[in-house]
Amino acid sequence: MQQLEKAAKEAGKMLKWWQERVVYQIWPRSFQDSNGDGIGDLQGIIAHLDELKDLGVGIIWLSPVYPSPNADYGYDISDYTGINPEFGTMEDMDQLIAEAAKRDIKIVMDLVINHTSDQHPWFQSSREKNSPYRDYYIWRPGRGKRPPNNWGSFFGGPAWEYDPHSGEYYLHLFAKNQPDLNYRNPKVLAEVKDILRFWLNKGIAGFRCDVINIIWKSSLENGRWRPALKGLEHYLSQEGCHRILQELRREIFDHYDCFTVGETVFVTTQMARDFLGQGELDMVFSFEHMGADELLIKWFKRRFSPKRLARALTKWQLEVPWNANYLENHDQPRSVSRFGHEGEFWEQSAKLLCVLLLTLKGTPFIYQGQEIGMTNFDYTSMEQIRDIESHNVYQLAKRLGFPPGLRWKLIKASSRDNARTPVQWNGGPNAGFTTGKPWIDVNSNYTKINMESQLNDPNSIRSFYKKMIALRRESPMLKAGDFEPVAIEESLFAFRRKLERESLLVLLNFTQAAVAAPYRGQVVISNYDRTSYGGRLEPFEAVVLREN
Repeated sequence: MQQLEKAAKEAGKMLKWWQERVVYQIWPRSFQDSNGDGIGDLQGIIAHLDELKDLGVGIIWLSPVYPSPNADYGYDISDYTGINPEFGTMEDMDQLIAEAAKRDIKIVMDLVINHTSDQHPWFQSSREKNSPYRDYYIWRPGRGKRPPNNWGSFFGGPAWEYDPHSGEYYLHLFAKNQPDLNYRNPKVLAEVKDILRFWLNKGIAGFRCDVINIIWKSSLENGRWRPALKGLEHYLSQEGCHRILQELRREIFDHYDCFTVGETVFVTTQMARDFLGQGELDMVFSFEHMGADELLIKWFKRRFSPKRLARALTKWQLEVPWNANYLENHDQPRSVSRFGHEGEFWEQSAKLLCVLLLTLKGTPFIYQGQEIGMTNFDYTSMEQIRDIESHNVYQLAKRLGFPPGLRWKLIKASSRDNARTPVQWNGGPNAGFTTGKPWIDVNSNYTKINMESQLNDPNSIRSFYKKMIALRRESPMLKAGDFEPVAIEESLFAFRRKLERESLLVLLNFTQAAVAAPYRGQVVISNYDRTSYGGRLEPFEAVVLREN
């Protein structure tokens, strides 16, 4: 025991504060409305800080709260140093930072610097060819009546939009309302540095960096043929991106006690190590494990394979020194609907996913509502969908001749709106989210799945999350121990966390049937609340065993 305590102390010295804590992502528009306008806001977040502290949250990742026309609900920013009036004021933001600090909760903001809104003053000015802001964006003449190249947008369709006023095309890798910035112009990076200093000086503890590995375009040549995203090879994780991040680290981040986590699209483990190795980023979000129920792209679903999920997670655990672990976020459907069970085993499978998330090596990221087992939406038509990506893909599928039923099936399973329905606080009107009309429909299952019914129930999913967060906080092995795969089967995922001679064994059954798992150890925690283990896992059972 003394040996373990010594090892724990040594490991603790090596861990940064952001490695010790659990992150909770808030998508403000759908978290809590405080003024009855149907839109979540900063005061709504402040009202629930005690609850988040009780859960064990140490970091809040705040999705964009900047002024925005909301073409992409905040990811199209028109002012990087302001607050969207829908969410409140800068005084509200200052209060949130201060009140969170009182509870030892740090605030991390979203940094969206690949693109701005087309309503940003920089872009509006850039439409004039003689403007000093012209080169803040990537403007090019067309090839006759065609765009400058064949690049495709992440949201479907071409990545170029013609501007009649300017007489040229501008690049947008996402919606046409989100023109890409031009980092070949050093003034753009200087602007970004000023933005970072502004927020860090306010007490922000770091940034989640949106699509950060595509900000540098090495050339504007035609991309080689691929079914989607032609041109990817010219902007994915280019050397210029590394140079920019190294400069930001050297000139900005190293001067503050903060951390960065990058959303890095199509990232490999080698790419991740490249970003982490020189301290360009502290963590990256990978997407490989999201393919466990996808066929090539997220819009085409296949039967969920626990083995694919386990293999992807294991690969990243072994090949990347520190992971940003997540199972859902504002861009991904609800994990219990994807990887668990919405029916008889809803509670057990939600708890199983909790065990998985909190026992992997790395920093855990929990998304709002995940801690109560919220599920995908139950909508029936496109009229209920607010997500611009979903509408663009629906129209693309229509142009490609997909029948209406198939088009809707694609959207219903994969739309980002699955995760963007209001948090279900209680069984009252609008799930307690607002006294007004919600900006988006509330999932109809809120009378069954809500925070109030789980808060004081010791057997609830929320209470289980609280127990698991506490277990991770108190366990040197779960925070700093090595990861060792034990079994990767279609039903069983087993792995070990080791520190010195001590180890914890994690056993996960992803099926509706009991499975044999002939291992031994003392039960630390189980979602079936068992006190002993006999070598057999019940449906969707998760158990953590102390082996020595």
